Order: sequence, then structure tokens, then C-alpha cells
Amino acid sequence: MAGQISQRFIDDLLARTDIVDVISERVQLKKSGRNHSGLCPFHQENSPSFTVSQDKQFYHCFGCSAHGNALRFLMEFDNLRFPEAVEQLASRAGMQVEREGGEDPGARQRQQKREEGVNLLELASHFFRERLALGGGRQAREYLDRRGLSQEVIRDFGIGYAEDEWESLKRHLLAQGISEAVQVEYGLLVHREETGRTYDRFRDRVMFPIRDWKGRTIAFGGRVLGDAKPKYLNSPETPVFHKGRELYGLFEARQANRQLSRLLVVEGYMDVVALAQFGIRNACATLGTALTTDHLQRLFRLVDEVVFCFDGDNAGRQAARRSLQTALPSMIDGRQVRFLFLPEGEDPDTLVRQEGQEAFEKRITCASPLSEFLFEQAAEGRDLKQVEGRERFVTAVLDALKLLPEGVLKSLLVKELSVRSGIDQSHFAGWLEKHAAPEPRQAMTPDAGYEALMMTSDGDIDATSDPGVTVDNGNNRARRRGHPASRSGTATLSLSIPARILHLLLHEPGLVEGLPESVEWCPVEVPDGRLCREVVQLLRAGRYRSPQVLLAHFHGSADGERLDQLARRELEIPRDVRASELENWVRYLERESARLTPVEEYHQLLEKSRQPGALSSADKQRLRELIGKLAGKP
Repeated sequence: MAGQISQRFIDDLLARTDIVDVISERVQLKKSGRNHSGLCPFHQENSPSFTVSQDKQFYHCFGCSAHGNALRFLMEFDNLRFPEAVEQLASRAGMQVEREGGEDPGARQRQQKREEGVNLLELASHFFRERLALGGGRQAREYLDRRGLSQEVIRDFGIGYAEDEWESLKRHLLAQGISEAVQVEYGLLVHREETGRTYDRFRDRVMFPIRDWKGRTIAFGGRVLGDAKPKYLNSPETPVFHKGRELYGLFEARQANRQLSRLLVVEGYMDVVALAQFGIRNACATLGTALTTDHLQRLFRLVDEVVFCFDGDNAGRQAARRSLQTALPSMIDGRQVRFLFLPEGEDPDTLVRQEGQEAFEKRITCASPLSEFLFEQAAEGRDLKQVEGRERFVTAVLDALKLLPEGVLKSLLVKELSVRSGIDQSHFAGWLEKHAAPEPRQAMTPDAGYEALMMTSDGDIDATSDPGVTVDNGNNRARRRGHPASRSGTATLSLSIPARILHLLLHEPGLVEGLPESVEWCPVEVPDGRLCREVVQLLRAGRYRSPQVLLAHFHGSADGERLDQLARRELEIPRDVRASELENWVRYLERESARLTPVEEYHQLLEKSRQPGALSSADKQRLRELIGKLAGKP
């Protein structure tokens, strides 16, 4: 089974992937409690029954029973085979697919390189935090003290210090076995091609680790202490860091607020940290780039209200206009965007220190809603008392409304435009027709094979999401309306031994480690024997421990349908005896495969009878039976 994608790589890929990110690029999702919901892309429906869990990284439709992880979704939605889905997801995450065996001679080198880089950024973050506490970090500590930051905030945001040396971090990481090439790849070293020299990218800077949604360090931002330029320096694009997707402080905001309802988007690291120091723990910042659709999608997956904070000068207004254009396509019903403009010359850091938490939060509450800012921008510089001014105003608003998805907000804005312009809203129908809702996708045949495998000890399917679902946490089972559980006991006993082994391995793939090295114990001529052999070989070759990945390998084939049937069956065998049950089944098959044919057994007993007294009474009885059986053959 050379060339299989290793389970270790798939686990790493899924760990770096947020399923909400993947699905929301194809389906409009709205945050609903801890989950996200929307119209199912796999069957036609008018009310949302499609749920995506960010905590558990799976999706489930209560209407058609479609469910699975991010790989499964790509396979179903984009009609991809398993390897193609892995390739697409890996490309999205900036990873190169790693395969095992002789078909991919570079796999070992790539794996070794990835292992070098897995903990690299965390090692660097720990190094920076250590240096802040040592003697060389005195100036950095004084700077943070002048900014009024407490030890609690410094700890929560993982703030550190990069020494004023050219190769301090480089030497430290080399001592940890991290090569210069990997350090360059992940943005910690700068490589000068003309000299071939490498040196630390961050020097004499207060360091702010940038974390992903799981809290892993993926990049850094550094604020200079001296007069060097630039004042703020970010990591470059790397295999794990893309500026247009990430937001500084988002992880920390989620940690501080288990039930976020609003996020404030500011411009810099110190703005986020200073607001946190004053008790405003729901701020995040873009990383030196303009607001992107990816930023917005990430924000709206967490909250329904986003407030953008800008300086009150011309540059701030211009940035707000760009953000408005970016936000409009994402404004499905239930979402809210506000625009907060600060007094000229002030930023969140300075203003919150002057007026305190309460006054600043009042500014946030009173920020302009999207509708008000939209009409304000469309009217700016135009005389609405004149026909020409009103015409340009209406055209500007309609151009913006083109970007809005269909819904209540769009209807209300059209009505408001009619009031403000004096034009009956029926005249705007032509504009709206150009943006009719697309036809829903054709229904696909659901595949429920994953359902039994998606259950966890606390129930993967949120029982509150559908009244027809009840979860029994005591025995780790769930019964869905219209899909009764299979009968216990008799369902398993009706299976062939290879089918029982498959059933057990589907629920607990790790048990393959206890099987004999050879698969000769499994007869290919009995039902499910061939498939059992293939699954065992696949589990060993890829070291898979995910039932979902195993099912995905056989998706779309007759074998895949058979495995899905087995996966739907409940597993009644207690966990503590599963290994011994598997061993008993294998021993039974080994005994069966070792059993002689009647002719072979006859000759063996006949040879034994030539030795006086060698045959027991049972042997003699068996010999008589064989003589009678063989004599009756034609």
C-alpha cells in the first residue's frame, strides 16, 4: 500500500483547518449559539437545518442526514475523490501532501522538515517571553510599564522581547535543532542573497505573538523600542500565516469572553492590548492590511455585531469607505456592522487612557450603524435639493445595494432610499432583479455512514438543535427521528466473522495493532473477507486512527457502501473487552483456515493408524465417518 497519505499528516491538516472557514466559503452561515447554521447545500429546504460545530469540527443536516468533517464536505460539495479533497484542503492551508512508501521518495525529508517547524514558532514565543524577564529586557519592561500594562495582560497576550542582537534567536533555535532554512521559511530569519548571510528579523522590539483560533502562535508583530524603521514589523507570509485572514487578539478575546456578542476592530497591537488593560476584552486588529472578506467571515462566525474603529481624519474616513464596500456582501439578515470615528489625533490607546472604560464603551454603543454611514457617504458633497444631486445620491446607494444579499436589510434600505429620494421604490425593481437569489443545488443522496462514528461521549449532535433528537450520554448513543437504532446483539451475531472485525475496526481503528502481521488468517472466499483484508492493510499502511478518513477512502464504491452499512450499526461490545473479542475472532478464523480437507484428514489418520495404539476412540470414529463420506463420492 505504498504512497498512502499518512494519518499523521491528515490529523495535522484537520488540526490546522477550521471547518467553519471551509464551509462558509460555499454556504452562507449564521452564528446560532455555539454553532453555525444555514440552508443545507445537499437538499432543497426553506428553513435552515444544516448545522456546523466549530468546537467539534463537524457538520450535520437534520433534514437529509448529511454529516462529516471538512474533508467529507469537500468530497460531497465539490464532488471530489478523497485524495483530491486532501490536496485541496492542504493547498488552502499552505501544506504539501505527504505520502508514505516508495512512491514518494521525498516524503521522509518533507516530514522531517515539517517536524522541525511544528514547534518552531512556539519555541520562539517562549524565547521572547524569557528575554523580557531577563536583564536585557529592562528597557522593554520599562516601556510596557509606561504604557500601563499589568503583568496579567502581558501574560494573557504572551508579550515578549527580541534582543538587540543580530543572531540571538538564530543561535537559540539552532541549539534546539531547528535549521536556518526552516527559520527563514517561517519568517524568523532574514536571508541576504548577495552575501548568503542570515540574521534575526526581529531585533530590539517588544514582541506580540499572533495566534490562530486554537491559540497556536503562527506569526509575530514587533514594536521597535529605538528609532529604527519601521515602527511596527510583522512576520512575512509563511506556510501557516496569511495576513489577509488573521486578526490579532481574536484568540485572546474569545478566551476572555465565553459568550462574545460584539467585536471591536481597531488598527494596532497596542490598541488591542491597551483596551484589554482597561477591561475592554473584545477588541482585535488587522495586521497591516485593509479589511478583507476573510476577516469578516471570521468575525461573523463568532459574533453578530462588528464595530469598526477609525481615526476621524480623512485617512480614517477613506478606510471606513473601503471597509463598507467589503462588508456589504456579507450582510445577511441578523448581522450588524457599526462605524466608530474617534476625535482627530486620537487612537483607542490614547483615548481610553484619557476617558476610561465606561466612556469609551459608550462611544462603541453609539457608533453609526451601516445604514446611516451608507447614506451619509452617498450624500457627501452632493446637493440633495437639486435633481442632479439626488440622482447621483440614488445611483450611489443603488450601486452599494447591488452588493447586499437578498433579505430584510436590503428591503428596508430600498424603502429608506425611497423616502429620502422621493422616488417610489417600485422604480428600483430593475436593480433588484439582477440580484435574485440563486437556485438551490440539486438534492444529493445522503450517506449516513458517518453518523454512528461522529458520536462522542458528550454527544456530537446538539440535542437542542432539533426536537426529534435525544442523546443518551450514559451509553454513548443517539437516536435520530426516522433512523431507529439497530437491534443490539442479534445485529452483530448475524454478521460473518470478517464483517464483525470490520464493524469493530470502523469504530476503533487502533485495534489493528493487535492483529497478526500476515492477513492469511482472513479467508477471501467468505463474505466480506476480501474487504476485511484490504481494510486491515490500509489501516496499517496509513496508520489511520480516524474512522471518517477510512470511510472516505472507499467513498463512491460498492465497498464504501458496505462499510457505511456496517458503520451505521451500533457497537454493543464494551470498550474493555473489544481487543479480546477481536483476538477470539481472529483465532477462530485461523483455526478454520488451518482445518484439513476430508481427504487430507483421512490420509493423516490413516498414516497415524499404522502406529499400534496411536488412534484414540475418537480418531477411530472420525476415520469411519471419513471412509463413509469419501466412499459416497462419485
